[in-house]
Amino acid sequence: MSIQAIFLLQFMFSLLMLGLLAKWVLTPWLAKQSQREALFWLTLPHAFRYIGMVFLVPGVVAQPLPDNFAIPAAYGDLSAAVLALLALVLLRTGSKGAIMAVWIFNVVGTIDLLNALRHVDVAPKFGAAWYIPTLLVPVLLVTHFMIFVRLLKPGKTPENSTLV
Repeated sequence: MSIQAIFLLQFMFSLLMLGLLAKWVLTPWLAKQSQREALFWLTLPHAFRYIGMVFLVPGVVAQPLPDNFAIPAAYGDLSAAVLALLALVLLRTGSKGAIMAVWIFNVVGTIDLLNALRHVDVAPKFGAAWYIPTLLVPVLLVTHFMIFVRLLKPGKTPENSTLV
């Protein structure tokens, strides 16, 4: 089996398992939470996306990753982390701009991940960073999807919901 095939198998299996866990465990729990509380918990994993900066660190990746992947992936992740942190602070403080911040973070973060996923050809060069796209990216994709669902759910008045 090729390295790209193993990569895709692991990525898809992680996506499937995390999607099922989200459906069976996370979604029922979040349904009992306020809009802001649910968005807080779904946004939280994204505040750690600064980890993607390792794509620029020699020795962590097996070989230098191509600049057309490494630079946008690293700085896209850093941008998503900063925007997620901003959204978390605004959600926690009850700021009026919190929901807009979640929208901005979620759109930017999703585009960043989709752009990075176009580069399956770099999989053999990931080295120790292999776990990021095969485990962490599926977590991020599932939570991005769940945030979009939550934001688009009709009948909600998200600005009036408070964190408990």
